[in-house]
Amino acid sequence: MSSPQTHSSSPSYSGLPPSHLLLALAIVAVWGTNFVVIKISLESFPPFLFAALRYIFALLPLVFFIPKPKVSWVNLCIYGLATGVGQFGVMYFAIDGRISPGLASLVIQTQVFFTIGFAMFFAREGLRLYQAVAVAVAMTGLVIIALHTDATTTFFGLALVVFAGLSWGIANTVSRQAGSINMLSYVVWASAFSIPPLLIVALIFEGGASHLWDVTLAAPLGAWIGVLWQSWGNTLFGYAAWGWLLSKHPAAVVAPAPLLVPIFGMGASAFFLDESLPGWKMMAAGLVIAGLMINLFWPSLREQMRRFF
Repeated sequence: MSSPQTHSSSPSYSGLPPSHLLLALAIVAVWGTNFVVIKISLESFPPFLFAALRYIFALLPLVFFIPKPKVSWVNLCIYGLATGVGQFGVMYFAIDGRISPGLASLVIQTQVFFTIGFAMFFAREGLRLYQAVAVAVAMTGLVIIALHTDATTTFFGLALVVFAGLSWGIANTVSRQAGSINMLSYVVWASAFSIPPLLIVALIFEGGASHLWDVTLAAPLGAWIGVLWQSWGNTLFGYAAWGWLLSKHPAAVVAPAPLLVPIFGMGASAFFLDESLPGWKMMAAGLVIAGLMINLFWPSLREQMRRFF
């Protein structure tokens, strides 16, 4: 799952009507439960082949029907490499026995802080106090996870997902530099740059062409449903619907919804995969989400407090 660009055109809205709220919940439910789908599909596909198949079906056949967005090929290339290889290729590799899917859905949200960091670097802005507090709170949650690594979640797996968050932050930065564009078209065309390196890595480290072909042919129907869920449900539906919501409402109204992704991710992992939820894991989740909330809500809360007092 990658974070779409935000554009607002209707600042008069103060909330979401019921139908739009249900759509937002459907999107974050797809993005959150997607981590369970990844884990199950990895039983049939090696991680980088699985990622390559995801982007093949995100590209085809829509690339023949959707015009190229008005953005440079370099921008599309960087976005495709960041999301395809750095984010999802690495995250699939991590979830393949190196970190539990529930924790992966939580740790990947570090992308928010990487995105902030890149924005500050390019805008040459300093770190604000509330942002520093937000980062410190979220990092405390990550430290708790690092102190409880075991057979299901290794320190290497944690580091891999943090790197995936870094790649997501790069993708966010590049997509913002693209300006006001059709995100569905952007994702479809950028997928063309994700596929070649993913296939190369798969060929080198996951077996030769004949082996990967045999694995692909032997995959059961459920694994292919997982591929299509990744391509059409998580990528195409998620981005198209999210972009539509952002075109109808202020970003501040819609932006809190992704905070529910780790809740859906950890809940679905506990329900479908019997992933345990001990106290330390809940505490870590609470700290990471609290850090995200401080970063997201503190500016508007401070403004309201100033008006009240």
